[in-house]
Parts: sequence; structure tokens; C-alpha cells
Amino acid sequence: MSIFQRLNPSLVPTSGLERLRASLGALTGILLTGLVSTLSLGSDVNLPLLIAPMGASAVLLFAVPNSPLAQPWSILGGNLIAAFVGVSLALVIHEPLLAASAAIAVSIGIMLMLNCLHPPSGAVALTAVLGGPAIHEAGYWFLLSPVGVNSVLILAVALVFNNITGRHYPHDASTSANAHKTADAPPSRRVGVTGADIRAVIEEQDELLDVSPEDLDELLHRAQIRAFNRQAGQMTCAHIMSKDLRTVHPETKLTHAWRLLVGHHVKGLPVVDAEGKLTGIVTRADFIRHSVLSPEGRLKLGPARLLMATVKRNRPLRLVQDIMTRRVQSALPDTPVGLLVSPMADQGVHHMPIVDADNRLLGIVTQSDLLAALFRRPTQDISPLHPTDTAARRLTLQEQF
Repeated sequence: MSIFQRLNPSLVPTSGLERLRASLGALTGILLTGLVSTLSLGSDVNLPLLIAPMGASAVLLFAVPNSPLAQPWSILGGNLIAAFVGVSLALVIHEPLLAASAAIAVSIGIMLMLNCLHPPSGAVALTAVLGGPAIHEAGYWFLLSPVGVNSVLILAVALVFNNITGRHYPHDASTSANAHKTADAPPSRRVGVTGADIRAVIEEQDELLDVSPEDLDELLHRAQIRAFNRQAGQMTCAHIMSKDLRTVHPETKLTHAWRLLVGHHVKGLPVVDAEGKLTGIVTRADFIRHSVLSPEGRLKLGPARLLMATVKRNRPLRLVQDIMTRRVQSALPDTPVGLLVSPMADQGVHHMPIVDADNRLLGIVTQSDLLAALFRRPTQDISPLHPTDTAARRLTLQEQF
């Protein structure tokens, strides 16, 4: 590797749209911060209305909003701590170079200790020491204005702009929770490299990384799913789904739906309309949730529940539409089976209806179907069911409401 390659950072390439988004965010953040500061403080104050470290904060807030160094506590805590340390040391150490050096060192130590490291805060500490007579005369007022005012304003702009443009901010680095609300990790995260392994390696390295362990865990998990899809070749939902289905309509009686569930040893029945379009699903859990049936399969509604159902719907619970789940996650026939792992293993989805572009039911993939597919030896002789270009196929999961 040449010296030039070693000096060139290995940044992940971004799209032109993302580069434009980050640039417009920085423009908006700095412009609004300066304008609001001017309107609120007036233009005749001696202190600067917009300090230079805000430019560095804008880079983090709008270009890398997922960074742990760009989170709200990092900005507010880091800037205020650095300003306090800089002002304090400037008052007790009269040699500017020594005071500036000490301010940087102490600020970094405190920020690391309080988990609010923010690189631009180092420039805030320098500004407090070397900013000139006006800042020295302001003393601790410098913490409130301009540091506090600038930090709050640019953070407020980042909160609005990032979320409007599709970047969740503050960044939520938590990984997927267990659908059963227990302390166990989701099933797909209990094998291979786990979050605990990632944290242990980072601690062994003893070096600060500009990415959270939770984000690394999520990236690795998605990479494993992507690798499985590649190894599985062209295995899609169309190859493993069940096609001979037992379905019901919204107006189907609950007694008939229950007999189908029991008679065919299934846990759920897709609900379709007269045109065969998916409108929901009714499962054994729906029956239990509404306490509709007795253990023998007879309709059983106590007086209280019957009264509630009558008042709410002007009739008791008798039809599938009264208890069915209407919010149903579904997939397209050409969805790779690897994309079903997370919803079916981690989110507790037991049945994944497969629909066409018009939402007509084509089949269903159950957890048993997925398990059989995962244990199947990946082969390359699985031909696509439709003569479409693999790279152009729609690979998304969708939700029906």
C-alpha cells in the first residue's frame, strides 16, 4: 500500500442526494443559528453572535448525525463543559499558550468521563482562552451567550432538518428487542457474532471508535442476512410458500373459521375479500384475545363482554371481521427468503402472506416453511419463476392496513 493510499481515509461512498442533503443541512443550521442569535441578542453586543466551533458541529450534525459524537448530550454537554473549563483556566493561568493547552486537556478528560465527547468543543475551549478581550471581559457569561445559545439553536435545527429529510435524530442505537418482552436476545442474534462479542473486542482494543457497538451489531446482522441471500442463490418466497390455502372472508362465521383452524392444524387463516385481495388474518391468538370460544370450540361470551361488544359494534362478536387482525405484514413472491428471518424469528410473525402487486393472495410462508428453507443446502439450480431481471426485482416487505 502506497503512502498516498494510507493517508486517504476509507470513507463509505455516499450518493449525490446524501451529499446535497448534508450540505443543505449545514447551510440551514448555520444560517438560522446566526439569524436567531442576532434577533434575540441584538447586533450591538461585544461578544460574537456565532462562534467558529459551530461550523465543526454542523459537519457532525448534518453529515454524520448517527455518530455518537453528534448526539444532543455530546453537543450541549461538551460545549458547555469546554467553555467553563476554558474561562476558568484563563482566569488562573495568565500564560495564554499554557492556559489553552491545559483547557484542551482538561476538557477532553471531563467530556470522556461524562460521556459527552464532542470534537468541536475543543475549539470552544480554545476560543474561551484565546478569543480576545471581549470574551475575557464576559467571563462566565460566555457559557450562556454565545456558546449556550448557539448550541441550542443549531441542535434544534438539526432535530427538525434531519428528521424531515429521513435521518432519525437523535440516533437510536438500540438493537431489536425480543418480541416476547424477555431479557433474551432475539433468536437471530443468539448465534454467530453477538453484541456481547462486539463490545468485548472493542474493550480489548481500548480505542475510541466513532460508531456505537449497537450500530456495529446491526450492520453485522444485516451483512449476515445479505450473505445468506447470496449463498441461497435465487430462493424466493415463491419457491417455498404454501399455495393450497384455506381462507375465510370477513363475513365468515367464527364457528366455521375455528373448525378450519382445528381441522387443518393451522394457527392462522388469511382473510380475503370477494376479489381475493388480502384484508387481514385471523389466528388462534385472536380467538384467545377476544375470549370468544370455550375450550370445546363453542362460542362463549360472558355478560360483560357481550355487553361491551353490543355497545361497541351494536352486535356481539360473531364474524371473522369482528376479531381479525387487519394490520398484516406481507411479502411479494420474489422476496428473498432471507428477508423473512428478522420478522419471523425476531418479531414473532408466524405467517407471512404472499401477495401480488394488486394485493391478491398467492400463498403463505409459515415459520415451518422458512425453517425447512434455511436447512436446505444452497444450490445454484433454482431458476426464477418469472423471466425478470434479478437485479430489478422488488425485494421489499410490505404492510397491509
